[in-house]
Amino acid sequence: MALKGPFVAAGLVAALLLGFGIARATDTTSASPAPAPATTAIPSHSHGGAVTGDLGGFSLSAGGFTLVPAQPLTMPAAAQQQFNFKIVGPDGKPVTKYIVNHEKNLHFIAVRHDLSGFQHLHPAMAADGTWSIPLTLPTPGVWRLYADFVTLDPTGQQLPLALAVDATVAGSYAPIAVPPPSRTVETDGFTVTLEGTPQVNATQPLSMRVFANGTPVTDLERYLGAYGHLVVVRDGDLGFLHVHPEDQLVGGAVKFWLSAPSPGRYRMYFEFQKQGTVHRAEFTVDVA
Repeated sequence: MALKGPFVAAGLVAALLLGFGIARATDTTSASPAPAPATTAIPSHSHGGAVTGDLGGFSLSAGGFTLVPAQPLTMPAAAQQQFNFKIVGPDGKPVTKYIVNHEKNLHFIAVRHDLSGFQHLHPAMAADGTWSIPLTLPTPGVWRLYADFVTLDPTGQQLPLALAVDATVAGSYAPIAVPPPSRTVETDGFTVTLEGTPQVNATQPLSMRVFANGTPVTDLERYLGAYGHLVVVRDGDLGFLHVHPEDQLVGGAVKFWLSAPSPGRYRMYFEFQKQGTVHRAEFTVDVA
């Protein structure tokens, strides 16, 4: 994605808290090819459930809005297929007005139910509100597809939502065990470390540091308007949150603010960019 945002400390600890985190929106323009005009980017929010304290991504409908796929949700393995869908509003009409969040009107996330195969993608929207994305789901199994966006509710208030559907990929399913918790991950020649411990219903800092050959990487590049992106998925029910960090690096680290909605095991997908290439480090975190 992958799929498929935005969030700041100090003064923003009092900002809008939804689901699992606080995030900061810093975007003023959209890189999405969607033809509909975007309204002003929201100042602060997280992408989780429609109700404070919830994660999102459990249902294809929330807050009066519904994700409507244009085709059956059965796909071949490892074959690219165009995936089309609409977001239908409370008035029964396709939504065409979205709030720009981190340079996109909608973030599309795909992950298999065993939390493997993560993708963060960005569909294109046609004038009639149809979103389209060339999608390849590489392995058999059931995949959760999330549409993560912000729109306007019937009163004109900004409403962040994460709607989701499941797609089945035919074939012999071989589940992959979720890796055990670790604070250090190797990815694409980088070492990424995790600092901080999420707590239930208590906002805590969580920082990611990137190293190359043992040397801290302090010149990360902005990707979609931020120095890092963090998607969090809860093991068991695939509850979802998409969080963005403080606007600037803090001591060379990418710093997020998180409040866990419940005890349990979570998979965290951290994306960062260096020399024009986006990399991903995946962490397993147990919250007591």
